Amino acid sequence: MTERAWQAGASLERLLDVIGQLREHCPWMGALTHESLAEYLVEECYELLDVLDGAGNADELRSELGDVLLQVVLHARLQEERGSFAMAEVIEGLTEKMIRRNAHIFTPDGALRESFPASVEEIEAAWHSIKRQERPAGSTPFASLPPGLPALASAAKTLKRAQRDGALDTAEGAVPADDASPLSEDELGEVLFAVVGRAVGSGLDPERALRLAVRRYQERHVARGIQRTDVPE
Repeated sequence: MTERAWQAGASLERLLDVIGQLREHCPWMGALTHESLAEYLVEECYELLDVLDGAGNADELRSELGDVLLQVVLHARLQEERGSFAMAEVIEGLTEKMIRRNAHIFTPDGALRESFPASVEEIEAAWHSIKRQERPAGSTPFASLPPGLPALASAAKTLKRAQRDGALDTAEGAVPADDASPLSEDELGEVLFAVVGRAVGSGLDPERALRLAVRRYQERHVARGIQRTDVPE
């Protein structure tokens, strides 16, 4: 084990001890449940995305990563108290998964292979092949998509998974001209799905693209408000 890995392990162990003491002695922390924590997990993930999308510095990124880690530690602690599993099992399961799904790098016992694939395409193909093998019999490529995923992200992932599964519906719906508004919610859905399909076909992330477009609009709106405020009477 490297010194950096040892330090990380020691820091995580201290964090687990602190959370355990808080769960025991802090009434607010002790009352937390999986259900009451759910909103914080979503909020912290979006705050992390905000830093990643913007011009946040390393200190901000470190802080937001810590907030997301706290959510993982708390959920694992709740399960430990129930006698189900602890943080160690979470880490071990993740490590085993990374070794299993990266068979182009590791042998089944976790040792490094003597040679590695030459291209990203080979790596991605191997990764998705292993994921298909792990898929329960009778399930679809979309079974593991979270129902609560934002609609744009869900559409993009659906199309990507369909493409990997060899049966891509290109979703080339008729996109109305600029002066033609959708006449119904169903029609609007088809238009949006077609736009997502084109984005996926171009290698673009529609969720991030829209998120950044919203941010640019907000910045322009605020700037215009400042300009109006600065106009002398």
